[in-house]
Amino acid sequence: MSESDPSTVVTPQDLPRHIAIIMDGNGRWARRQGKPRVFGHRQGVKTLRHIVEACVSRHIANLTVYAFSSENWQRPAQEVNFLMDLFVSSLQQQIDDLHRNNIRVAFIGDHSAFPVKLNRLIDDASTLTAANDGLRVNVAANYGGRWDITHALRQLAARVKTGELQADAISETMVSEHLCLAGLPEPDLFIRTGGEQRISNYLLWQLAYTELYFTDCLWPDFDEQQLQLAIEWYRGRERRFGKISEQVNRADGT
Repeated sequence: MSESDPSTVVTPQDLPRHIAIIMDGNGRWARRQGKPRVFGHRQGVKTLRHIVEACVSRHIANLTVYAFSSENWQRPAQEVNFLMDLFVSSLQQQIDDLHRNNIRVAFIGDHSAFPVKLNRLIDDASTLTAANDGLRVNVAANYGGRWDITHALRQLAARVKTGELQADAISETMVSEHLCLAGLPEPDLFIRTGGEQRISNYLLWQLAYTELYFTDCLWPDFDEQQLQLAIEWYRGRERRFGKISEQVNRADGT
C-alpha cells in the first residue's frame, strides 16, 4: 500500500484493530516555535482531531490516547490548570461533532481529582456517544498502568473477602475483565511520538504483545502521513505471540 494512498484496499488482518498513542512532544514543539508550553498543548489537540479523522478513514476500530498521566500532576501548577481548562474547552467544542460522526468517546482513569465541571462534561460526553458504533476513542486521563492493575486487583480482592470468589480461581482473563479497557481487543500498535523510547506507565497489562513504534516526530507535527508510516511498519511485523514463524505461517495459510 502506498504511503500516500490510504484508500488502497487491504484485508482487515493488515490493519491494527486498536492503536494506542502517547502524544509526546507538545512542550518541546512550542519551545522550538519560541512560544510557551501551553501553545504546544493547544496545537496537540488539533493534531489529535486530525488523527481521529485519519483512523476513521482507515476503519480503525479503537484508538486510545494518553491525555494526562497520574504523574502529570507533578508538573507546574500553571500548566496543570491550563490542561484542565483545555480538557473542558475541547470537550465543549468537539463532542457534538464527534457524535455526529458516529464516534464513541470513553474515558479511563481515576477522575476523582478532576474539577466538578470537567467530570460533568466527561459523563455527558460518555453518555451522549455511548451508542455510537464507529471509531471508539478512549481518553486516558489521570491514568496509570499500575493504578489500573491495582484497581482491578482490589475489585477481585473484595470479591474474595465476601466469599464470592476463591483466590485460587483468579485467572489472567479475570484480571483483564476488571481493567479499564475490559471488553476491547488489546492494542495491536503502540505509537509514541517525541523520541522517547519507553511506555511511561501506560497500559502496562494491555501492551504485553503490542508492537511498539517510536518516532522522533513531535506530536503537533504528527500527521496522517506519519500515522500511515506507523501502520506500514506494523504491517511488516510478524506477530508470533510466543510461537515460531512456521506455526504463524501455517495458521495464515502461507
